[in-house]
Amino acid sequence: MAYPSDRHTSEVTPERAVKVARHVTWVGFWVNAALSVLKIGAGILGRSSAMVADGIHSISDFVTDVIVIVMVGIARKKADKTYQYGHGKYETFATMIIAMALLAVGIMIFADGLEGIVKATRGDLPPRPGMIALIMAIVSIASKEALYHYTRINGERIHSGAVIANAWHHRSDALSSIATLAGIAGAMFLGEHWRILDPIAAMIVSVFVMIVAVRIGLPSVKELLEVSLPSEITNEMKEIVNTTPGVRTYHHFRSRRNGNTLILDLHIKVDPDISIVAGHNIATAVEQRLRSQFGEDMIVNLHVEPYRDEKILPDGSCPDNIDLNNSHTTR
Repeated sequence: MAYPSDRHTSEVTPERAVKVARHVTWVGFWVNAALSVLKIGAGILGRSSAMVADGIHSISDFVTDVIVIVMVGIARKKADKTYQYGHGKYETFATMIIAMALLAVGIMIFADGLEGIVKATRGDLPPRPGMIALIMAIVSIASKEALYHYTRINGERIHSGAVIANAWHHRSDALSSIATLAGIAGAMFLGEHWRILDPIAAMIVSVFVMIVAVRIGLPSVKELLEVSLPSEITNEMKEIVNTTPGVRTYHHFRSRRNGNTLILDLHIKVDPDISIVAGHNIATAVEQRLRSQFGEDMIVNLHVEPYRDEKILPDGSCPDNIDLNNSHTTR
């Protein structure tokens, strides 16, 4: 899954991003509503338990759609007295919930498929599905795949992890419909002994659904646990710090993210004989260069210290051997 880029200067305002996210999600909401009713109806009329189960799977998309509509709006709010770093983790939390929902759906599909195989081996074969179920499976695959691409493209455009996660939920529905299509087609055209293809295909697809759940859920879990930014991003940040005129070295480099907002805490060391104003200007230059590369909403917390001939390591930093409780900030 393509997670929102850590390196971007988006032209989409927070207000515009919320509108786009909600519009895209409402489109998915109504498509899911129609598909759920049509799938369940086609499953009942076409005597296909797989199609009924697929319709129930589509109903689960309603929950994630509502989560995205609510959470994305909250996540794009500006910082306030309670959430001084912004509300970005609401979107992270929403992404994690979507991933958990996907994982639960995958487990249920796997369990249903296993139960179907056990019943088939005991001679309890399902009835032959009707053509309406087969047609509905094809319609579902086409609709959900189109919805996946539409949602993913817009999610990447506004850098929304929750919207992108919801796009993958749409694709999981398309994958489950492929399993349904395979099972229905096998049961219809290959004879009753091949009806076991339905639960087998469902189990195979459920594994892919669970893999997708882990792929979209892991980044959100890492963010909630305050895992540092990827090394390719932090290395670029360090290079910017190192090459800023006036910075002799740095240490106590700490990075994390809050939704779409990147957060960096570090100490820079400057010539001890310059004025406080000069030190402030150096720190400001570091902030401006970082924000120009990683987005204006990036939060940079800088602590300025005098350089005292500390050893400089190969990456341009110096050892973190200073007592933070006894250090003083000049800005």
